[in-house]
Amino acid sequence: MNTLLHVQSPYTQPRLKTMPLREQPAYRVTQDATSCNQTELLAALIGGQKQIEIAQDLLAHFGDDIRRIYQAHPQELARVKGINQATAVRIKAALHLGLRLSLPADERIAINSPADAAALVQSEMTLLEKEHLRVLLLDRRNRVLEIVEVYQGSVNSSQVRIAEVFQPAVTRNACAIIVVHNHPSGDPTPSPDDVAVTRAMVQAGKLLDIDVLDHLVIGQGKWVSLKERGLGFG
Repeated sequence: MNTLLHVQSPYTQPRLKTMPLREQPAYRVTQDATSCNQTELLAALIGGQKQIEIAQDLLAHFGDDIRRIYQAHPQELARVKGINQATAVRIKAALHLGLRLSLPADERIAINSPADAAALVQSEMTLLEKEHLRVLLLDRRNRVLEIVEVYQGSVNSSQVRIAEVFQPAVTRNACAIIVVHNHPSGDPTPSPDDVAVTRAMVQAGKLLDIDVLDHLVIGQGKWVSLKERGLGFG
């Protein structure tokens, strides 16, 4: 009886073996990686005889959304047939390395405006599924000493411990900080809790002689400076 369903034979050759060399993912990446599609880039990263099929399955599993792959835990990536834990970790590492290309190479970049601070973290933090609070530690010339993540979860006045926000600054002897957190909803409009937390941090900074220069909220392609809006800064 005829059927419309196509069942792949276990003896079907992997697509890689039937492709001319010039069409294989690794060769195309070598020649011009910018012209490769997502399947080809992932296939070259995954490797092996069934790299193309596995890459296609991986993309299908995450709805052809590379952001969802970036956000996924390695264990979730490893649920896709053909991807073991080592390969899942390699994919995560490659995506994070690629993202860091958009960050300045000089770790001691100076922050002269809220836009400078947002540019350091926006490309990564806009992808996060949960709220993360990070602190930019600055020296006397407003150069970045380090970016430290101090909190994950809802940024509200009842849960954020102000001491934890300032601990990295005290440890590194930073002169000033800029606090940044993201809104996974994509809307960077500051909430009442955001303002309350900011007010508490500004007051604590005065006691510790550590200036809180700003508090930024990162959304989807947008950000808000509470300092510019006069929220939480007396």
